Amino acid sequence: MFHGISVTGGVGGGKTLKSSNVYDVGVKSEICDFCLLTIAVLTTNVSLQEVKLYKNAREREKYDNMAELFAVVKTLQALEKAYIKDCVTPNEYTASCSRLLVQYKAAFKQVQGSDVGSIDDFCRKYRLDCPLAMERIKEDRPITIKDDKGNLNRCIADIVSLFITVMDKLRLEIRAMDEIQPDLRELMETMNRMSNMPPDSEAKDKVSLWLTTLSSMSASDELDDNQVRQMLFDLESAYNAFNRFLHSS
Repeated sequence: MFHGISVTGGVGGGKTLKSSNVYDVGVKSEICDFCLLTIAVLTTNVSLQEVKLYKNAREREKYDNMAELFAVVKTLQALEKAYIKDCVTPNEYTASCSRLLVQYKAAFKQVQGSDVGSIDDFCRKYRLDCPLAMERIKEDRPITIKDDKGNLNRCIADIVSLFITVMDKLRLEIRAMDEIQPDLRELMETMNRMSNMPPDSEAKDKVSLWLTTLSSMSASDELDDNQVRQMLFDLESAYNAFNRFLHSS
């Protein structure tokens, strides 16, 4: 889901990824198919002949997981290059990089095991040359973020991370008030620390609405199915509104 980034793998040509969010990596099927082919060729050491990627559902999931990790790292590399070339604003870069780093951690957990002990092992095995991405992964933060806790870019990164955390919890059917409310409250407090963000922004309004709803519940109370669905919809809208704010600021 990235606007016009050309991603080139170990074999074949480049793939251009597109999305409504700048450099938002929801790992599209185009790059996954391309990465699956790259991984299969490098794994079996065959070329210029038909490659059977998997024999059963378990093998297919294994290749899918590797393709997702491959795609995240390649996209992070492309984002770093775009930032160096001043093709993306610092605020957009910070938000996109923060999201990619969160997605990298989730993707790597799916492939980590006896065959792949570290991201360095994965890159060597599949000839993935992405030094800029590796630097971001090792530092675990966008290049715009310093150690200063009051840094604006730190706030942006924290907001992105908290949005993703709350939405992921809901998708994993974690719906108890005492498991959702602390992250949502921290999200609201972090947005309030951004002095250039208007108090009546759509992102703040939607988060505040759900904070009020959760505050009226007991700690052990859980959101029902309709509430979870509506909260996910509202948080997605709030997250998109926050990205629009970054783009316009």
